[in-house]
Amino acid sequence: METQIKKLNYETINMNIIEEAGKILKEGGLVAFPTETVYGLGGDALNPVSSEKIYAAKGRPSDNPLIVHIADKSHVYQIAKKISKEAEKLMEAFWPGPLTLIFPKTDLVPPKTTGGLDTVAVRMPRDPIAAAFIRAAGGFVSAPSANASGRPSTTTAEHVAEDLDGRIEMILDGGQAVIGLESTIVDVSQEKPVILRPGVITKAMMEAVIGPLETDQAVIAPDSGIKPKAPGMKYRHYAPKAELTIVEGETEAVIAAVNRLTEEAETKGKKVGIIATDETVNRYEKGLVQSLGARSHEDEISMHLFEALRSFDETDVDCIYSESFENAAIGQAIMNRLLKAAGYRVIEV
Repeated sequence: METQIKKLNYETINMNIIEEAGKILKEGGLVAFPTETVYGLGGDALNPVSSEKIYAAKGRPSDNPLIVHIADKSHVYQIAKKISKEAEKLMEAFWPGPLTLIFPKTDLVPPKTTGGLDTVAVRMPRDPIAAAFIRAAGGFVSAPSANASGRPSTTTAEHVAEDLDGRIEMILDGGQAVIGLESTIVDVSQEKPVILRPGVITKAMMEAVIGPLETDQAVIAPDSGIKPKAPGMKYRHYAPKAELTIVEGETEAVIAAVNRLTEEAETKGKKVGIIATDETVNRYEKGLVQSLGARSHEDEISMHLFEALRSFDETDVDCIYSESFENAAIGQAIMNRLLKAAGYRVIEV
């Protein structure tokens, strides 16, 4: 299969390309497309064969549910059997945007799309290319991140091509994703809403709208034994090829520890990558050092995280040491991705 890459301009979206991409989905094919979070791998959410193709293209376990993307808020009532008052308030406050909500599903959504669950995850992205594409494809697009399963999520069309070239029909190139982390996921199918995956829509932001929220323990702890209700809850995610270790502690102690670990690894002939910030990037004496941005600019750190992990793959490093990012408003979302990428390998200093 030859994968077409179609460049799109946000100022004047080429609707001929959008319609061509929509036709591919209507005929059972797959198209990767940009959203404000990361790139998604789109298929017809109401066609079980399309969902099977997504799982196959990604190498994704079939019990890992897909998120259904919509472009018109009214469409949620066709696929969600019950919508609570809290869910209504969250939709009003944060849709369109990087928030996924889990509802009891209607029979319109096939079990192949939901990983066999009786719930459905739904998101309404704010990205205009995504919205136009979803409408052209029929209104219901199932879309996990457009990467090979387990690898860092994709934030550019080039990243998508690295993983999926020859496996899908088309990639819509909308440039770099502006957020760089997947959407926040909240389960609103039960009496009390629960955060299943953190993102840039934070707990504090949502609690200002609906009151107290619980956070699932899988967000902060190893979770290999759970049945996944949302993407990223069970299986190894976001991982670079090299072994990643997070070093936690006071800044000076972290810098000293990473310098020591790097020297020890290089003595053994290993090539080392280091994930740092603008404040510390010049403090590391050896290794390949990448800054994610300034700690005061969380949007930079989230945007560049997956990009940094993928760039280390290109340089064939043997191991990676990363600073911790748990001290910011979206620090939990960043750390959630880093911990899963590291397989929960953490050194405290």
